Amino acid sequence: MVLNGSQILANVLLENEVDTIFGYPGGAVLNIYDALYEYSDKITHIMTAHEQGASHAADGYARATGKTGVVLATSGPGATNLVTGIATAYMDSVPMVAITGNVPNSLIGRDSFQEVYIAGITMPITKHNFVVRNIKDLAPILRKAFKIAISGRPGPVLVDIPKDITAATTEYEPAPKQEADKLLSCYGDNISDIAEEINNAKKPVILFGGGVKNSNAGVILKRIIGKANIPATHTLMGAGVLRYDMPENLGMIGMHGSVAANKAVNNADVVITIGSRFSDRVALAPGKFAKKATMIHIDIDQSEIDKNVKTDYHVIGDAEYVLGELEPLLKEAKRDDWFAEINTLRRDIPYSTGGEMMHPKEIMDIISEVAGEDGLFVTDVGQHQMWAAQYLHHVKAENFLTSGGLGTMGYGYGAAIGAQIGTGRKPVFHITGDGSFHMNMNEACTAVTYNLPVISICINNEVLGMVRQWQTSFYGKRYSSTDPGRKTDYVKVAEGFGAKGYSCKTADEFRKALKEAVEYGGPVWIECRIGKDEKVLPMIPGGGTVDDIIYE
Repeated sequence: MVLNGSQILANVLLENEVDTIFGYPGGAVLNIYDALYEYSDKITHIMTAHEQGASHAADGYARATGKTGVVLATSGPGATNLVTGIATAYMDSVPMVAITGNVPNSLIGRDSFQEVYIAGITMPITKHNFVVRNIKDLAPILRKAFKIAISGRPGPVLVDIPKDITAATTEYEPAPKQEADKLLSCYGDNISDIAEEINNAKKPVILFGGGVKNSNAGVILKRIIGKANIPATHTLMGAGVLRYDMPENLGMIGMHGSVAANKAVNNADVVITIGSRFSDRVALAPGKFAKKATMIHIDIDQSEIDKNVKTDYHVIGDAEYVLGELEPLLKEAKRDDWFAEINTLRRDIPYSTGGEMMHPKEIMDIISEVAGEDGLFVTDVGQHQMWAAQYLHHVKAENFLTSGGLGTMGYGYGAAIGAQIGTGRKPVFHITGDGSFHMNMNEACTAVTYNLPVISICINNEVLGMVRQWQTSFYGKRYSSTDPGRKTDYVKVAEGFGAKGYSCKTADEFRKALKEAVEYGGPVWIECRIGKDEKVLPMIPGGGTVDDIIYE
């Protein structure tokens, strides 16, 4: 059948079982929006307050559902407003297809109104991107975009479509859904040699990251941990793969990781790293990281091998497949002496309660209590993000969404909206700080328009807490531009948007407000007041080691 480019786009979305997209209309995509009107019974379009919010919503949708997120924006500023969201998805390996309109082919390169070379701008932050120059290439390119986004290490792909392509017509032939190219093999060092190293180890530690979540390798990882009796630590992106109360779970590693996790890796004789890239927040001093250990690295992306930390053994492949090959080669083991040593390394950071304001751990404990084990949590970036990683009762990897690699303040509200729409969960808990919230609170209008049960919990210390913490510790308490002096009344602003608002100072007030918010079933803001000198502890300074841990 003969269709125009906009209709072809809609049909390729349907081929790939896309029933929801996020976006914002504009001149270069008017033909596409006209087609979306035609296909509105099959494709739901969620209009956000800002294109960046739409990109984060597509990201949150993808992380929470395991499907590919789709975002649509017009040319020029619409396209550039997607950049931060695309980069966020790229750094955290999130499958996304970003579709941008552009000026007609005849106007490209003439500095036309709302013209920008978005393919060039996004080249470093996408797995691949395309500019469609011929209507006959549109369907094949869109199909390639979906396949690339989900194959191997997932990530975002951009397709830029000039306006004349969206109006041109050509023959359309339906095609099956694009499936990921699954790596059913691996290469690198011999897995039997790696198994022997692990079997002979006295003090092994598993360090895993988001790659385990992406490959659905959590089940087999737990079997290996139990069979070989190996303690495990995770990066920020690996939170929830293991239950928070699992005895072998040492908690998060890195700058704000647990003392036990950081010291166990420092003392280990073998470290098995799976689906993690040794970022500077994990291996703060790469040349000194786990220096006593034989380093084993399993990753789907060859470019990550020896990039930050030198390894002794490595395997390139899908984590689930590689662990499946490794599991039968591992021996049943008991490492009582090693766990006894680790237990001496465990250290709780003391905190006080019952004052005029809450402690962040109290807040996270109450959220965990009210949300239960099925709670879906989305954070912004800053101190509240680290407290959420440290103190929430993580039990499911897909239930903790956060911007780990890029550290995007403003990520949370859009991502929470996308996660709620994708999963239908009632409610979604959006954990934010007053700094991050001011970057994305405009998306409250989206939550209200669609009556989404997103509960935004704003931990308000009236400062940019993480930056201020660094200024306290390393800049002689010279607080430059970290106290914005904002007078925002969160309850009134929430009500102005059409949401419900609360402000709480005590744990009892917060528990009551959160329970009421869950019952309310619509968008709610809850402000939680904390002291401006609360810190994320423990902390290893940038470039430091376990010898530099700050406890108080």
